[in-house]
Amino acid sequence: MIGLKGVYRPALVTVLACLAITFLFVPSVDAQNELTRISAVERSDGKGFVVRYHLEELVDSFKVVQPAADLIQMKLYADELDTLDLRLPPESETFWGIDVHKLDTGIGIDLFLGSDNYFKTSVYPDQNRSHLLLALERITSSELAGITEGVIPISWVDDTEADPLPQFDFEDDEQLRELRDDMQFNVIVLDAGHGGHDPGTMNRELGIMEKDIALAVTLKLGEYIEQYLPDVKVVYTREEDEFVPLGERGLTAARTKGDLFVSIHINSAPNPRASGTETFFLGLARTESALEVMKRENSVVDLENGGGTLELSEEELLLYELTNAGNMAISEHVASMIEDQFKNRAQRRSRGVKQAGLEALWHASTPAVLIELGFLSNPDEARFLNSEYGQAIMASAIFRAIRDYKNQYELSRNGDANLSRSE
Repeated sequence: MIGLKGVYRPALVTVLACLAITFLFVPSVDAQNELTRISAVERSDGKGFVVRYHLEELVDSFKVVQPAADLIQMKLYADELDTLDLRLPPESETFWGIDVHKLDTGIGIDLFLGSDNYFKTSVYPDQNRSHLLLALERITSSELAGITEGVIPISWVDDTEADPLPQFDFEDDEQLRELRDDMQFNVIVLDAGHGGHDPGTMNRELGIMEKDIALAVTLKLGEYIEQYLPDVKVVYTREEDEFVPLGERGLTAARTKGDLFVSIHINSAPNPRASGTETFFLGLARTESALEVMKRENSVVDLENGGGTLELSEEELLLYELTNAGNMAISEHVASMIEDQFKNRAQRRSRGVKQAGLEALWHASTPAVLIELGFLSNPDEARFLNSEYGQAIMASAIFRAIRDYKNQYELSRNGDANLSRSE
């Protein structure tokens, strides 16, 4: 037996060594695809750039979206795509930032471009490697406008699943039933706050005015509604930089028989760290912050004639609450849906839904909300809201809430509020 062991030991060692080498070169079933680097280089023909995604293996598929001149969004579909050691290109005048979002089905990438950089995109795999190449070819701003028009940015919170439709029972109140029976949801009035010689709040250091952002977001929101809800007529209180008295804004909704009035504003506070969105509906101000917003937004009433702050009395607001329960209930519901979109889809901080005696809403005679998109006094929020990307994100969030409410409203009219919404 001892002799036999001596004879077989070299052969055994050889076999074990071969097995060890074999295992070293067998791919692990648990191995992950890895994105190790994103690089950007100028094209040799000088007509643009090539962004290279350095992958260990080709991804299953991909898609590219261009919702704004300063944003390109790309999704790479791949199970277990590792980005732990990802290296990004340095910031430059062309590429000022890249955000990477981990998703259940892969990763999402936001590629932020500097101003005056206009590109069209094409994507193709490297013929010699597993890398993916994003080609950026310079074009004119007018050409790019045709590419980005009507494109809604991807929300990386959940870009595949439809949000559950919030439930709202129109049968709970007699006034709600009458409102539903008498009204078709086919007119929406969009109000860009301030304008003309009334700039609204300002960030003087950055040179940003409320009136400009409010108008940009309002017009973008109107584009989304006109494209994706073609049966809804959009009425604007202003479509350019002009002053419209507060009373006239709400009266526009009454005169056009609007089914929903949406007024868009931007907030301000002494504390530069104050941040977040708020959506108001008409009623007694229940909090100190709501009272401050009411004072500021009402202070421009009759500005052109040197008028002062409008003060709606507590008795007037109580009477309104008693006689407009249906409008108030719907307004509060829509406001909640908007804030839900800001928080869960646009990934903004939500300060919630509040009541205030706002002059812009007083004359609307219809469900009405006033939205504060954020704080211009906060430099980070001011830059976000002043960017095409930020404006598209906020307009998209408001659009989704309006779309979902319209779908829910029509399901309720048909007596089948439990049907699933189709996208």
